[in-house]
Amino acid sequence: MNGILPLWKPRGMTSHDCVFKLRKLLKTKKVGHTGTLDPEVSGVLPICIGRATKIADYITSSGKTYEGEVTLGFSTTTEDAWGERVEEKRIEGTISRDEIEAILKELTGEIIQTPPMFSAVKVNGKRLYEYARKGIEVERPSRKVQIHSLELLEDWQELKGENVSFTFKVSCSKGTYVRTLAVEIGRRLGYPAHMSALTRTQSASFTSEDCLTLEQIEEYVQNENPERLLLPLELGLLHLPKRVINDTLAEKVKNGARLEEPEDWPQSVEVVMEYEGKAIAIYQRHPDKQGIIKPVKVLFND
Repeated sequence: MNGILPLWKPRGMTSHDCVFKLRKLLKTKKVGHTGTLDPEVSGVLPICIGRATKIADYITSSGKTYEGEVTLGFSTTTEDAWGERVEEKRIEGTISRDEIEAILKELTGEIIQTPPMFSAVKVNGKRLYEYARKGIEVERPSRKVQIHSLELLEDWQELKGENVSFTFKVSCSKGTYVRTLAVEIGRRLGYPAHMSALTRTQSASFTSEDCLTLEQIEEYVQNENPERLLLPLELGLLHLPKRVINDTLAEKVKNGARLEEPEDWPQSVEVVMEYEGKAIAIYQRHPDKQGIIKPVKVLFND
């Protein structure tokens, strides 16, 4: 059983909970997820089965798209709706759509983020949330992330009230904290804020339309061959360039051979080697030997 199962992760479950349940449903141990979603976040979570677990990192490092909600008026310890309130400030006057859109434009492109204390980033061998649960504040390393697009959803022109909320859509790189983005939007508007809802709508090439719920999967495996639910692992590598090879070269690639670099080798760091429509390995330029390419991963050697 090899392939990718696009799961719609429900709220209230961790990504690991989903993997554990699918191992039991599919009766296989080789199951892995492709990027943690917080328990209270729902959405697209591609699950890799069998040999597809070898490409999980490639899906994890691909871009993601989310739809979320920012609530202005108070911040929380976790930067989302499930933490304790920290700072409060009443909304005065109105906030215009133009004002928010100008801020979203400023935040599009490469930005620097500092991970929230309640996150899985490691500092001195411990997850930040381990420090946070003990009430310990530690210095956190900032990181560069890429915001590909950031736009408002729904049609309105101005907001007013004690606490106001608005929805947005963001496409971003790996490592982006959407909670922190929501807090930053509020800060630039002059108010404490938090992310009050979040759903992941796309991960790599997989969208919400591709996904199945755990209930749908459970019903299917009771009556059908579950292998039919799996999508080809090649779909998790669509963002990489590919090179179609012949049978003679395919045997060498399956054995992990180093090869002479073709003249038209793409400038990209990594390239999928494809034989008869199947991705059998991922190759890159040799870091030390000019004119040579070497395998990063061999996916199929039979």
